[in-house]
Amino acid sequence: MSVSAVVLAAGQGTRMRSNRPKPLHYICGRPLVLHAIWSLIDLNPERTVVVVGEGAEQVTKHVQESAPAWANVVFAEQFDQRGTGDAALTGLGALPGDDLDDESTVVILPGDAPLLQPATLRALVNDHVADGNAASMLCSVLADPTGYGRIVRAGDGRVLRIVEHRDADDDELDILEVNTSIYAFRRDLLGPALRHISPHNSQGEYYLTDVIGALGEMGHRIGCVEAPEAEIQGVNDRWQLALAERELRSRTNRRWLLAGVTMLDPRQTFVDVNVQLGQDVTLYPGTILEGSTIIGNGSRIGPQTRLTDSVVGERAIVANTVGRDAEIGDDTDVGPFAWLGSGTHVPHGTVTGAFYTAGIDDPEGDA
Repeated sequence: MSVSAVVLAAGQGTRMRSNRPKPLHYICGRPLVLHAIWSLIDLNPERTVVVVGEGAEQVTKHVQESAPAWANVVFAEQFDQRGTGDAALTGLGALPGDDLDDESTVVILPGDAPLLQPATLRALVNDHVADGNAASMLCSVLADPTGYGRIVRAGDGRVLRIVEHRDADDDELDILEVNTSIYAFRRDLLGPALRHISPHNSQGEYYLTDVIGALGEMGHRIGCVEAPEAEIQGVNDRWQLALAERELRSRTNRRWLLAGVTMLDPRQTFVDVNVQLGQDVTLYPGTILEGSTIIGNGSRIGPQTRLTDSVVGERAIVANTVGRDAEIGDDTDVGPFAWLGSGTHVPHGTVTGAFYTAGIDDPEGDA
């Protein structure tokens, strides 16, 4: 099964009220756009096109440095913000070859949906291919669908079109089944459809959703796979960013708890997605583990400890400590109230005592 992907990350993100490009806002130690890329891991994409726009240089540089090799990332720039349809066409142009007689699958997803799980995306593509659909989309049924495009069906259940919230009439606004902006398309049908949509809508933009209606009118089969509400939440402002972070941290903590880590209070324990924890690690309340931090088997961390890009050996005790780019050996006892600056090395078996400080100028520390 041949799959390529297009990640739409060109939006301006004005509601974030930030000088940082929206795709580079972090959740659990990873930028939004990289969460989108990692959701593709089960698909093994031949190529992943990231469509950039606002802050293109920054986004491109960061993704180039951090994207996993398996994603085979390339970039396409949308110079004028003319809607999701135009962005998708821009991304499609960065795929090798042309769309003539190419029945491979193209997955299109937004770069601001960090809660989407790889298994859900895999289910979408598997159903799409198995059913021979022209297009398939993730849908969800929401008690409050405000802001989402509604899925309009015929009496026999066939998908007819998607109508955006701002363009919907009263009857369409009553529909609870919504589009999540996550799709799988047959490439040979997607390209021609994108080139024939028009911007005749309230925003004067090219809507990717109009492709669904166009394919439906031609009699092509459109599929829907229902996704859990928790996975489809997008991020458009700082409040939604905080809600998404809370959900992802809960998932991350649950995964580690089931893997043999103890957290005295998971609600007060913060573990980034790239952190690695050994077996029988205990995390006390107020522990914050960031970046690529590694904690060895049997170590006890916290309370009120923040470690960033640090390595802790086995059976260590680290309490009330702040450390960055530090290395803590096996069987050490660090803190309370220790500061470990960049380059710190605490040797095996060391007991630092209280108010221990170390950094680049004094890597072995001074109690």
